[in-house]
Amino acid sequence: MAIRKRKSSGKKKSSTRRPMSSKVKPEVKHAAWDALELEEVHPQFHRHYLSGEKVMLSRILLKKGFVVPFHRHHNEQVSFVLDGALKFTFEDKAIVVNSGEVLVIPPNVPHKVEAMVDTLDFDIFSPPRADWIGKTDEYLRKDPKSAKGPQIVG
Repeated sequence: MAIRKRKSSGKKKSSTRRPMSSKVKPEVKHAAWDALELEEVHPQFHRHYLSGEKVMLSRILLKKGFVVPFHRHHNEQVSFVLDGALKFTFEDKAIVVNSGEVLVIPPNVPHKVEAMVDTLDFDIFSPPRADWIGKTDEYLRKDPKSAKGPQIVG
């Protein structure tokens, strides 16, 4: 009995699988900052935020002298200083971001932040900060001087 081989057309077979459908329907969100909870994380650090599925926008109010201790997170971060000045310290350099300036921090880069003056800052995170949403961001809630080494957060 002879066995015949089928010739390949060179075309890939189309997948019969359907894309997984999300059980949660995406929703459009609209809010005024004043309508969102202003969370006092620390007496010198207050924030509001709004999250989508893949991004979070936060409005942060920092008092002069407040220090966010060295930390790193898996989130990409874009910081826009609307009014004031923040000093970002990295392992090899420091950058002061003044009013109207923007800084992009890649994921997993250790950094520390100090408010040089009272500052209004907008930060964008992708993905959203799970530690902020779950209020497990202890490194922000403690006395910054008690932190040891870069904290791994989020």
